[in-house]
Amino acid sequence: MTESKLDPKVDAFLSKAKKWKEEYEKLRTIVLDCELTEDYKWMHPCYTLDHKNIVLIHGFKEYCALLFHKGALLQDTHGILIQQTENVQAARQIRFTNAQQIIEMETILKAYIYEAIEVEKSGLDVAFKKHTEYTIPEELQNKLDDIPALKTAFEALTPGRQRAYLFYFSEPKQSKTRQSRVEKYMQHILNGKGLKD
Repeated sequence: MTESKLDPKVDAFLSKAKKWKEEYEKLRTIVLDCELTEDYKWMHPCYTLDHKNIVLIHGFKEYCALLFHKGALLQDTHGILIQQTENVQAARQIRFTNAQQIIEMETILKAYIYEAIEVEKSGLDVAFKKHTEYTIPEELQNKLDDIPALKTAFEALTPGRQRAYLFYFSEPKQSKTRQSRVEKYMQHILNGKGLKD
């Protein structure tokens, strides 16, 4: 690991880490051995090839992980890649709960990283589902059927904004909560705004 590859923001991130510090450091060493450029994005160490994201190191309460940005395109010969949620289309994680797991898997991790580099070099992209392929929750569909202006406004939103609403409205298990969310954001949709606008 050469010093010139180290990003000072990642050094700061590691120095402040209360949990997973040893694991982060081991993952950092492994990734840098694969000749990637260290960067700091989304408040986490991110490793790139020609400014294209390959892998990110991040931690959660129960585990830390190596996240492959185009993990869905990897072969996953060891069956270790995890899709965080059903809505995540491209990224996949390899999760760890201790440093020893990382040490034992170093050769496998490097193989996955090198494969991810080859995927990026080949120009392959994940084929994302179109926003029209997502299920519209019944509570939203009823409002769209009852209020033509709402339907027109919803269809005029960008695909990303439509997708964000569909995910948000579909999340709750109870219909009453889904209904409440739809009603809360109807004016937002009529104003042509996204969920976070």
